[in-house]
Amino acid sequence: MARARRYPEELLERATRLVFESGRPIAHVGRDLGIAPETLRKYVRRVEADEGRRKDILTSEEREEIKALRKEVAQLRRANEILKSASVFFAGELDPHRPK
Repeated sequence: MARARRYPEELLERATRLVFESGRPIAHVGRDLGIAPETLRKYVRRVEADEGRRKDILTSEEREEIKALRKEVAQLRRANEILKSASVFFAGELDPHRPK
C-alpha cells in the first residue's frame, strides 16, 4: 500500500518550474516553499528524465515497464517450478519403477 503524499502534486510542479525558470538552487526553492530539499531534488530529477533533459536516469514509463517485467518474470518462474514439480510427479506415475 502506497503511503500518503506529504506534498501536493501541484506544489511540487510549481517548485520544479521555479527551479528550471529561476536557476536558483533546489535547496533555496525548497526552503522558500516549505518542501524538503531531498524530496524536491528527487522530483526535479524525475521531471528532467521524463522530459528528456537527462539521459542517465530512467523515465517514469521505463520504471513502470521494468516493474511490470519483473512481476511477469516472477510469475513465470513460479509457473516453471509448478511445471517441473508436475512433470516429476507424472513421470513417477507413468513409470513407478524408475528411480527418483
